[in-house]
Amino acid sequence: MAGTVEAKLAELGLPLPAVVPPLASYQPAVQSGVYVYTSGQLPMVDGKLAVTGKVGAEVTPDEAKELAKTCALNALAAVKSVAGDLDRIARVVKVVGFVASAADFTGQPGVINGASELLGEVLGDKGVHARSAVGVAVLPLDAPVEVEIQVELTEA
Repeated sequence: MAGTVEAKLAELGLPLPAVVPPLASYQPAVQSGVYVYTSGQLPMVDGKLAVTGKVGAEVTPDEAKELAKTCALNALAAVKSVAGDLDRIARVVKVVGFVASAADFTGQPGVINGASELLGEVLGDKGVHARSAVGVAVLPLDAPVEVEIQVELTEA
């Protein structure tokens, strides 16, 4: 039976996706003590990227913000894969977002708000976090956005 976090996701029409399989030699998430660190999560849906390209060129900032939300959902799936239950999240500690940016695009914080706002909507005060939003030249598979999160867990 799904817990309250997954119930909130369902209420928002956002079922938790399956964990995105690694594209190289790494794990989607690892636990160290009470912390879970996710690998960078791309906006994969059903095993593929719906959109590719640079934000501010082929991808609009609004599209990229939605893609960041998808990345955050994939990150939550990765957390669940090691924590067993999303209701164990005591708080989201840090979010790091990477935005493949056109040379003149400077709206990275607004794009990564897609991930931050989703975490806040789903987790409430537990979703409030520190964050970095970084513009980069290119991301794996020509993804427009990549997001990783760090969460603190309660005891099992």
